[in-house]
Amino acid sequence: MLTVDDVLEQVGEFGWFQKKAFLILCLLSVAFAPIYVGIVFLAFTPDHRCRSPGVAELSLRCGWSLAEELNYTVPGPGPEGQCLRYEVDWNQSALSCLDPLAGLATNGSSLPLGPCEQGWVYDTPGSSIVTEFNLVCDDSWKVDLFQSCVNLGFFLGSLVVGYIADRFGRKVCLLATTLTCAILGVLTAVAPDYTSLLLFRLLQGLVSKGSWTAGYTLITEFVGLGYRRTVAILYQMIFTVGLVLLSGLAYILPHWRWLQLAVSLPIFLLLFGFWFVPESPRWLLSQKRNTQAIKIMDHIAQKNGKLPPADLKMLSLEEDVAEKLSPSFADLVRTPNLRKYTFILMYLWFTSSVVYQGLIMHVGATGGNLYLDFLYSALVEFPASFIILVTIDRFGRRGPLATSNLAAGLACLLMVFIPHLPWLNITVACVGRMGITIVFQMVCLVNAELFPTFIRNLGMMVCSSLCDLGGVLTPFLVFRLMDVWQGLPLILFAALGLVAGGMTLLLPETKGVTLPETIEDAENLQRKAKPKENKVYLQVQTSELIGSR
Repeated sequence: MLTVDDVLEQVGEFGWFQKKAFLILCLLSVAFAPIYVGIVFLAFTPDHRCRSPGVAELSLRCGWSLAEELNYTVPGPGPEGQCLRYEVDWNQSALSCLDPLAGLATNGSSLPLGPCEQGWVYDTPGSSIVTEFNLVCDDSWKVDLFQSCVNLGFFLGSLVVGYIADRFGRKVCLLATTLTCAILGVLTAVAPDYTSLLLFRLLQGLVSKGSWTAGYTLITEFVGLGYRRTVAILYQMIFTVGLVLLSGLAYILPHWRWLQLAVSLPIFLLLFGFWFVPESPRWLLSQKRNTQAIKIMDHIAQKNGKLPPADLKMLSLEEDVAEKLSPSFADLVRTPNLRKYTFILMYLWFTSSVVYQGLIMHVGATGGNLYLDFLYSALVEFPASFIILVTIDRFGRRGPLATSNLAAGLACLLMVFIPHLPWLNITVACVGRMGITIVFQMVCLVNAELFPTFIRNLGMMVCSSLCDLGGVLTPFLVFRLMDVWQGLPLILFAALGLVAGGMTLLLPETKGVTLPETIEDAENLQRKAKPKENKVYLQVQTSELIGSR
């Protein structure tokens, strides 16, 4: 009897077939990056001031520079100058060019101020949803709602799309969600108003993360045990490639509608690539669709240039091993160990999201170049992937995951005590960013390794839904706590990270362990030996196998 991993050892664990499938599915990770963090460019808020009729003409008549115009006509820097204006008729011919407000009041600050009734002037050559829909001042909260909608979509999709992938197959889920995501991306680019923009953004979030996660699950089920962790890490590292490409694309296309089209239209091309990616043989076997699974295993062998086992066509599931398994939310908490894995992983996903996004928000934009700042912060994530690749085989999963959580927590705690040393503060923040990036990548790998095949995608989506919930809450946690004390969010991040490091130690080590096929396999993961019993088996006619040699 052979498990799927045993068959892959014969036909190729990471041959030509797996490499081609990996490259195609990696494009999903690249395409997901603009959806996840595209708000940085789609909704950037440039410097702005109230539009006051007559100011432009007066400035032209007097020959003012931009600095002089701002000094004479804007109430002051900060929110006051951005959201209020002097209630002055700038078309008066009596206004002086040297100090136009001097004749109206002894002190310009005592002049009556009013809201920006004529809109705003934005200091940017491009455009964003902020500049187009005037999402500033009293309406600035609508930018947060825009990002909350996509995270809410991620959350709802985690509960629905994961079930679809486990119930109807990985490939059906990929095709449906990718097509829908591409269409909604284009609709977002042509949205006529803010309300429709929110709706399209919510629906795109509903399907986009499901597409990314289904691709992640599919590629880890195609490869053999020896390459599973490598492709899982590289699949996530390709997300960083998407971030780097996004920064360059946003620099070339500073207008948000063109940028949105540029990142949405290529998603349609992925549908052609999926023609070369078959359904997961592991999922087919768990659904007792043995004939299709055998054909795919034969196809993998041919593409890898390997001879399939002589009796491959005689392989079948043992009739008495298990009946057809259907995924259920109750399966995630049905047994003691699975229940423990589910709750711990949910907490780890929540923590990684809050600390990752929270660190970015807390450090914030320091007034530098938007595109370069984004590029540098993205590049920091590459070393994290290489650290995982170097250490994961030597130290396993649990140790590096716990250490990275602790490092991120300690970095946040240290930042509380060095607010007046900017260079050191940024350095420590980068260490924390790298640590939480390692956590983000490793928790995804561990999540896939702890759940049995028939609920693997469901388990991934349910647990990672807490990541989306964290994404919804993080902006409010950061900015509301900073109103109380600037270091308070960092203390929260430190507590979350340190607790996550301790909870990680309660999980079993999955290094070198075969992917569990049944609930019993998942319950027995604490055992060091490679489990062989209670699996989905392929039955071999041993007498014919011996006779063919």
